[in-house]
Amino acid sequence: MPEYTVIGKSLPRVDGRVKATGEAQFAMDVALPGMLEGRILRSPHAHARILRIDTSEAEKLPGVKAIVTARDTPGIRFAFVDTPGHPADEYPLAVDKVRYVGEEVAAVAAADLDTAEKALELIRVDYEPLPAVFDPEEAMKPGAPAVHDEIVPTTTSAWEDWGAKKKTLPYKVVNNICATTNIAFGDVEKGFRESDYIREDRFVAVATAHTAMEPHVAVASYNPAGSLEVWLSSMGNEMKRFWLAKTLGIPISKVRVHKTYVGGAFGGKINLFAYEFLASFLSRKTGAPVKIALTREEVFMTGRTSHPMIITLKTGAKKDGALVAQRMKIIADPGAYRGTSPIAMFLAHIFCPPIYRIPNMAHEATAVYTNKSICCPKRGHGNPQARFAVESQLDMIAADLGIDALEIRLKNARESGEVLPNGDRLNSCGLKEALTRAGEAAGWKQKRGRNNGRGIGLGVASMFSGSAVYPFGSAAVVKLDLDGTATLFTGQIEFGQGADTAMAMIAAQELGLRLEDINIVSADTELCPIDMGNYLSCGVFVSGEAVRRAAADARRQLLEATAKVMKVNIEELETRQGYVRLKHTPKKSLPISEAIKGSQMFGGSSIIGRGFKEALSNIGFAPGISRGAGRFTDAYTYTVAVAEVEVDRVTGRVRVSRVTTADESGFPINRMNLEGQLDGQAVMGVGDALFEEVVRESGHILNPTFAEYRIPGFKDMPELTSIHVEAPDPGGPYGAKEAGECSRSAVIPAIANAIADAVGARIHSLPMYPERILAALEEKERSTGKTIAKS
Repeated sequence: MPEYTVIGKSLPRVDGRVKATGEAQFAMDVALPGMLEGRILRSPHAHARILRIDTSEAEKLPGVKAIVTARDTPGIRFAFVDTPGHPADEYPLAVDKVRYVGEEVAAVAAADLDTAEKALELIRVDYEPLPAVFDPEEAMKPGAPAVHDEIVPTTTSAWEDWGAKKKTLPYKVVNNICATTNIAFGDVEKGFRESDYIREDRFVAVATAHTAMEPHVAVASYNPAGSLEVWLSSMGNEMKRFWLAKTLGIPISKVRVHKTYVGGAFGGKINLFAYEFLASFLSRKTGAPVKIALTREEVFMTGRTSHPMIITLKTGAKKDGALVAQRMKIIADPGAYRGTSPIAMFLAHIFCPPIYRIPNMAHEATAVYTNKSICCPKRGHGNPQARFAVESQLDMIAADLGIDALEIRLKNARESGEVLPNGDRLNSCGLKEALTRAGEAAGWKQKRGRNNGRGIGLGVASMFSGSAVYPFGSAAVVKLDLDGTATLFTGQIEFGQGADTAMAMIAAQELGLRLEDINIVSADTELCPIDMGNYLSCGVFVSGEAVRRAAADARRQLLEATAKVMKVNIEELETRQGYVRLKHTPKKSLPISEAIKGSQMFGGSSIIGRGFKEALSNIGFAPGISRGAGRFTDAYTYTVAVAEVEVDRVTGRVRVSRVTTADESGFPINRMNLEGQLDGQAVMGVGDALFEEVVRESGHILNPTFAEYRIPGFKDMPELTSIHVEAPDPGGPYGAKEAGECSRSAVIPAIANAIADAVGARIHSLPMYPERILAALEEKERSTGKTIAKS
């Protein structure tokens, strides 16, 4: 392996100082001259028709600058997914009826927050309550309350008579079904007939919150000349920019998203939100900057959750444990609007074939509207739900066949070089090594099967590296400065995961500079090249490779110019630790600053490197009907998690004592950041497995603050051990792949399997509350007729 001077080290983060000193500017910190405060009136009903909105009294209140309802807006729908089969279905303000508690009805801009709040109290809304439906299985039944009827495509304004103009046909909603995904390969029924053993189980994953420490905030300033500047809590500036331009009816070139630091995202800050549009629209209406900051209750209410899923899983195997066939049926609950449900259901499948060889698979998924708040990606996006089901059932299959749970995984695990059913090739795959090393480090053979209140369990997950599922790549620019430093321009967003540090380290390594020699300009759509944003695990693999190529281009230009000055062949030169030097005579060197000056003197131009990471040409992202063909990534990442638990059989309480993760994410750009990602996901998985759930009653969230919604605290922290399996992938910068999403999906089923190992009873629903564990123990006692020993 090459000797690297920058990457592969545990270097301090480039944003560490500004965050430690409080200099880092978050969206909440933005204060513009004459800025107004915005507030949003929300629906108290889960489902109701809006009969009348009276804003007259609120408009008389001194300090109120503007009040808007749906009829004041352009009436353009928006969404994460907007295709002919899945047209956008959200409005920034409710039109005619509300579909969930907390939906936006009106918005106010006022001189201060108190005035804005008072104005909301003075707005009178007459509602006609309608029957609501909260269970997706009930919502699918004929005669259930219709959450939506017909949806107008976004090409038409809501205020146009689309029925008469016949521009496009509306999307008809039947039985509240808003999306379906059907994927198959092989012959599943034949596979079941050839299996020696078949079992079928039902699993339930609930809605959980993202719980980012920073609430959602938007500051917007509309210029009379027609341009809009916004400061957002975001992880996808180009997507926000696109939809702001579309919904406001202005050119995208007129929308600038400024860089702000982001206090956590975990998938929950990708989509355009209504409050972001409303801040922008109110700014245009008033001619003044407007800030809208959601309260923590509003974030829980409307900031979106993970996708609840009901998963029915049927799997066939041979007596020796070889998996033969599998059918997964999913009923997803996206809430009152489609959100990202087509993608979540699609991803729940595509993360399965890369792990185990199952020659015959069928995936049938249905998303069903309910009168609940909207769902969006959460760290894994469909993968955690699917892995909970698959890994839990695999343990049950192993037990029934008398095979060790680790051995059955090793038997079926994929290896490097294999071609997946969709055509993706595993250019790197360290799954078997990860399984072996994780098992050894956790003491699997010594601890598995005690069944005395202590248990150990396995979970495995895969994740793709790089968002090739979208038909565009990422770009970066590197400019060399006269003092021997470099300025990197990248559209990547720093939201706590270390993106700025990783991009700067890649640039420094490629240029032969120190990390402190890189000045980074990121996440500003006016200054930086287009970048899809850091989601779908595209950060290092896609954008990082664009940065490497831009730095390589700059280095090439520098060496070409220096070769002329030194009168040598360019092949004889290299850059290292701030110098251009002869490879075989290192003492003959020139400081990079002098080389840059020489380049300008003899070359006559600045050195500006450009890099672009292209998308795949044969994209198979089709969250509808597919035979499993079509590629969607260049590389896959794997994580194996082993969890150890202690279960109190009297109270049902669980303590996760240790989590060992073996992560195969290619070459680590920053080892400390990688460990932070793995540890953070492990702790998040503890919450998912044991106690996190957004609890509702008649559509109202009962735990909308951190006082009621429990997340892992200090006392819940297990001992964490991270093992890095290096399987560099040729498609990523220096072989790096994804590291931010995979581990969580493995930890959740590992805990579930550890609990089953500890008590001998299986929990099929998340989270695994003490009551559910006790109920499973009682059911086991009834079925076996034996009294379970208490300890």
